Amino acid sequence: MIPVKDKEGIARMREACAMAATVLELLKPLVRPGITTMDLEEAGRAEIARLGARSACFGYQNGSRRYPAHTCISVNEEVVHGIPTYKRILREGDIVSLDIVLEYNGYIGDNAFTLPVSPVSPEVQKLLRVTREALDLGIRAAQVGNRIGDISSTIQTHVERHGLSVVRDMVGHGVGVAMHEPPEIPNFGRRGAGDRIKPGMTFAIEPMVNIGGYATRILPDGWTVVTADGSPSAHFEHTVLTTDKGPEILTVPGLVPAKSA
Repeated sequence: MIPVKDKEGIARMREACAMAATVLELLKPLVRPGITTMDLEEAGRAEIARLGARSACFGYQNGSRRYPAHTCISVNEEVVHGIPTYKRILREGDIVSLDIVLEYNGYIGDNAFTLPVSPVSPEVQKLLRVTREALDLGIRAAQVGNRIGDISSTIQTHVERHGLSVVRDMVGHGVGVAMHEPPEIPNFGRRGAGDRIKPGMTFAIEPMVNIGGYATRILPDGWTVVTADGSPSAHFEHTVLTTDKGPEILTVPGLVPAKSA
């Protein structure tokens, strides 16, 4: 069953999501040639601490492995869960996905954005544009009365219309008191399928799109997901609240609790 948030839960979601978006916005202008992914990690970790929040990524367990960083920084063919390192130096032509998930006051905020280390090729520019458009369209499909499959189908149709591929091994999801709640929200699927959307649901909608095929593999570190063919991948994500007036994006920078200022 998909959790429905009450008034207090929604208020706490707003706080956590505003914080997650604030951290993401801080990192965006730091992306430039010569910086390392660990530099971005350190800046993100410091801002999360300043806000009085906790990284939901750090220590997250996958089998016997715990994620070792406070942010996920994925470059080029890395789809998601890239582990920051001083060895990964950004170069012109790269693209960098910044994925920030944090917990505050018992609730989770989750968002991601892929930036170019300009200049990038026209093909990569198209990848970023289409993926961002797919996110916007997927959010628009998260209308009360629609079904989860309407979000999935909308994203898939837009991406494939432009000759790109949606990742199938990783999906969007509900989010709230846990990072991953029901339902799963694939970026592919059939319109009219899945659970019906009700007011008060909170979703992490996150198209992951490849220039090449949709197949992926996991690196020996046990975390980093990369495209199987080595092609570039983009990832955009917002946490969204469903309301009778339409979907509301929660992961926007805004006011945070006074004690965190």
